[in-house]
Amino acid sequence: MPGFVLLVRERGDGDPAMRYGITVTKKIGGAVIRNRMKRRFRVLARELLPALGIAGADHVLIGREGGIERDFSLLRAELEKALGKIMTRPVDAPRDPAHRKGKPARAKSPGSPR
Repeated sequence: MPGFVLLVRERGDGDPAMRYGITVTKKIGGAVIRNRMKRRFRVLARELLPALGIAGADHVLIGREGGIERDFSLLRAELEKALGKIMTRPVDAPRDPAHRKGKPARAKSPGSPR
């Protein structure tokens, strides 16, 4: 969506509680702008997730640059649409931490300044 990215991942821990997280990076703007955007997302999440979210899943809203200027009702409609799309697609299964992809973390050498 133009104002945000929605990520949903099932936890697979048997707990039916829905959780959500919100993140807005410094690229979006200063603290006032970021906090205003997070407040808008919190209101939307509290309003829409109980009815349209997936039980037992984590929902993450990532703010995009155009999200702060968007009309609140338009953001609400976009989140409803995004949650509707999520419901029609299979949700990612929880990852097993023992099977990580990517490179293993490098060990620091004893003389490194970090």
